[in-house]
Amino acid sequence: MIRQAQDAVRRYLPRGGGKGAVLLGIVLLLVWGASGFFRVQPDEQGVVMRFGAFDRAVPPGLNYHIPWPIESATTPRVTRINRVDIGFVGVAEAPVMTSGRVPPARDVLAESLMLTGDENIIDIDVAVFWRIRDAEEFLFNTRNPESTVKSAAESVMREVIGRTPIQPALTEARAQIEVEVRRGTQAIMDQYRAGVEIVQVQLQKVDPPSQVIDAFRDVQRANADRERLRNEAESFRNDIIPRARGEAERVVQEAQGFRESQIARARGEAARFTSVLTAYQAAGDVTIRRMYLETMEEILRRNPTILVDDRLQGIVPFLPLGEGAAMPRPAPPVQGGMPTTRPQPLPAVPQGPGVVQSRSPGVPR
Repeated sequence: MIRQAQDAVRRYLPRGGGKGAVLLGIVLLLVWGASGFFRVQPDEQGVVMRFGAFDRAVPPGLNYHIPWPIESATTPRVTRINRVDIGFVGVAEAPVMTSGRVPPARDVLAESLMLTGDENIIDIDVAVFWRIRDAEEFLFNTRNPESTVKSAAESVMREVIGRTPIQPALTEARAQIEVEVRRGTQAIMDQYRAGVEIVQVQLQKVDPPSQVIDAFRDVQRANADRERLRNEAESFRNDIIPRARGEAERVVQEAQGFRESQIARARGEAARFTSVLTAYQAAGDVTIRRMYLETMEEILRRNPTILVDDRLQGIVPFLPLGEGAAMPRPAPPVQGGMPTTRPQPLPAVPQGPGVVQSRSPGVPR
């Protein structure tokens, strides 16, 4: 076979063995030199290694390195988002069935079952998204970067869940758990100088174990009912307390107003008495007469008086039959059309609607 190859090369080379060998060497050298050209795609980063050790990084585009065996180049994809699943085998990782259908994801209980801070067991599935940040560190500082990311993320996840109670982990603390796991995993990767950036951590499933999930849901419903009743009680309290405070404030304000009115009235009465006393000390007779007239005016204003002329005939007398009523006296004889005596007071009439009480004028109580 070697002899046949030599004969084939001689047929294509010109006559003369020395010149043909030189020309063959030149052609081989050119082919060897041309093998150093390589292209780096926009989503890649070129890494050139000299005798297996890192030499330099090259940007996207057409680049050149000294051909093998002196230098070699690799082009890892630094912008692609990679995914690592913890607690389950994703669709991409599950083996394809013989029928050609893609099986659904299946749980890996050894990874998904974790112990919470209140000593409960929780079933968590996590997806970690990462990309290459530094190609040199990614290629030379870790042997299996994907496995390293998975182990670090699982370790941090167990640490975070181990100090978190189960109830917050199932409800409002999920976003906080994702942030803490991403931050802790990134710290481990930086410590390893793995050249990996953790882009995102997503909790795919957070549930109690399947063996106790029905009982746990009953507990959840009971907790929801408790919160509902508590909210209703808070609503009733927020409604009744301000109303009671407003009623109490109204009573206090009314009492203060009544107190002020009584004080003002008492002061007015005292000032009126003082003014009357001063007037009495200055002119006693006039003051006594004025007080008498004012008293009679008040009495007559409150108790209307009916005067009947004795010359009028055919008037039906009014006989009060109330308690303590007195019989009216007979009218005196009339002389010259005028009564010889002063009119006598009519009997007292009980107070009431539609009843007129009669009193004699000029007679004080």
